[in-house]
Amino acid sequence: MIKDIFGSLVFNDSVMAGRLPPDTYKEYKDCIRLDAPLSKEVADVVANAMKDWAIEHGATHFTHWFQPMTGVTAEKHESFLSPTGDGKAIMEFSGKELIKGEPDASSFPSGGLRATFEARGYTNWDPSSYAFIKDGVLCIPTAFCSYTGEALDKKTPLLRSMEAVNKEALRLLKAIGVTEYKHVYTTVGAEQEYFLVSKEDFSARKDLRFTGRTLFGARPPKGQDLEDHYFGPVNPTVSEYMRDLDEELWKLGVAAKTRHNETAPAQHESAPVFATANIAVDHNQLTMEVMKRVAAKHGLVCLLHEKPFAGVSGSGKHDNWSLETDTGVNLLSPGGHPYTNSRFLLFLCAVITGVDNYGDLLRISVAGAGNDHRLGGHEAPPAIVSLFLGDELWEMLNCIAYDRPYVRHDGLNVETGVHILPRFEKDSSDRNRTSPFAFTGNKFEFRMPGASMSVSEPTTVLNTIAADAMREFSERIENARDIQAEIKAVITETVKEHGRIVFNGNNYSAEWRAEAVKRGLTEYKNTAEALPHLTDAKNIGVFVRNGVFTESELRSRKEIYLDNYCKTISIEALTALDMARQQILPAIAAYIAELSASERGLSAINAEAPMAEDMKKLSSLYAAGKERIADLEAALFKARARGSGQAAANLYAEEVLPAMLGLRVVADEAELIVSEECWQYPKYDKLLFDI
Repeated sequence: MIKDIFGSLVFNDSVMAGRLPPDTYKEYKDCIRLDAPLSKEVADVVANAMKDWAIEHGATHFTHWFQPMTGVTAEKHESFLSPTGDGKAIMEFSGKELIKGEPDASSFPSGGLRATFEARGYTNWDPSSYAFIKDGVLCIPTAFCSYTGEALDKKTPLLRSMEAVNKEALRLLKAIGVTEYKHVYTTVGAEQEYFLVSKEDFSARKDLRFTGRTLFGARPPKGQDLEDHYFGPVNPTVSEYMRDLDEELWKLGVAAKTRHNETAPAQHESAPVFATANIAVDHNQLTMEVMKRVAAKHGLVCLLHEKPFAGVSGSGKHDNWSLETDTGVNLLSPGGHPYTNSRFLLFLCAVITGVDNYGDLLRISVAGAGNDHRLGGHEAPPAIVSLFLGDELWEMLNCIAYDRPYVRHDGLNVETGVHILPRFEKDSSDRNRTSPFAFTGNKFEFRMPGASMSVSEPTTVLNTIAADAMREFSERIENARDIQAEIKAVITETVKEHGRIVFNGNNYSAEWRAEAVKRGLTEYKNTAEALPHLTDAKNIGVFVRNGVFTESELRSRKEIYLDNYCKTISIEALTALDMARQQILPAIAAYIAELSASERGLSAINAEAPMAEDMKKLSSLYAAGKERIADLEAALFKARARGSGQAAANLYAEEVLPAMLGLRVVADEAELIVSEECWQYPKYDKLLFDI
């Protein structure tokens, strides 16, 4: 039964309520509710109860589980074992060990915040995210900082941004006379897209093993052309995988809710129930890890790269973001009368304002070498940030701004023309799958994040820019003589000054790109273009003003992102060169030899030999391949000589990637001619349709 296994490996509220003394449990809950630190005495009691529970579930070690700037999680295992001096041992775990760990900070990316010889760093227990057991190890979610306190991870800024939202949302509520709420949380539901391929096919391709994507591959006769995979029947192999995945996630308290086939062949999706942003981020990191582990048990490999295959949809991670009070009230829910719902309208306008002011930060938050291939491609929004509200909601805001009468269109039923089918009410707005940031009823769906990315960074940006707009609104309303008039003024200015960010049409169209330029919206086509603007003065200002990043932390992150971008493309280029030299050119040569032998055999019996044209074409491709290899080598040498800063990133974007594409064009053309027997790795038809 799902209800019996759900959370069975989590030290959650129900476990704590049963194992902690009432006073200890109350102080723990107050710590989370009031953002107050735990006392050492309470930490000792919690640690002991946590240790006993973990040992009962087979755990022998504990670890501080954290999220450094590597893009994956990190852990260092310590046993509960403590020798007693008489040849025996006891199992111990103290509050001090629970609260603080000490990994080697110099071994993780710091972007210049720490020198290599300055090794000390700390992991610090995050009581707001439950401990859990994974592979027989008690995992304690923690933040990670340097010896001098700078954030070296993705959790610390997220927690700071959540505090900023709570502070400014409560202040805005108080300004309009709402005082019954004690806390405002950001909630997140991270939809996770992924591909599954057979382990055998994966192992046979050097590009998949080293880079997570196919650097070569001609389109198969069938891709997603017939649109028959999306929501289609799940085949038995994948169904078994999905079943095991859900069970493993449920044990860890991850409320995996929805699963289905996605648009591309071999592509699928898993989506959870909403949770507070911090827990949702932790759960998504766990989800990606468990996806890969479960796949291995089924003879499969889970690909989380944003664009593992050219010519079909890439994989994203939709960040469904909203605001909720401690009493469960969704502040972005329009309610029955949104036109007069000042609370909803103000929070909606705060999001619109934040997105318009800092759309570049949202774009930067999803920048990465993998996502560059996806944005603007099949089934992905362009690299232009805009916001979808729906015609009705946008009309309502315009009526307020321009003093026009508003006629509400509610109670409209969907008519199907089939009398036996039940009638139902349509939603107040349609869905827009092309929009990068769409309002979907009581939340915003940010569709730009890539599948392999941590959802913490875009969520941190969303929290920060929304909190900043709330702060501005609060200052205005607090100083206003007429609160209602000032609320109307805020709405009016939002529509008139920030309405350019609202677009309810087709974001995939060429017309929109031209329109976006007219509106003054920026399009950063790749990561090398986007990252320099992370440290623009206005962007440093919004983070520092809201206590999310210091200027030095922000500059260090830019260096880390640039370094990762350069290294990623360098690895891809080296892999492409290896495959071209060791597999592609030899395959072309082998097939030329095979055709030549066949032609000689036919000539010997006076038969017509039509192979000459294919041999000529393949010889031309072989020569072109040699030239493209030389071009890529030269571009890569030039980029690597510049290190890993902005100048190097520009070279990787402007010279190395085009050189890789030039080599790919030659290889993919040859792949369509060379026989299956001579080609040295699995082609797209096998990768996408074998399972």
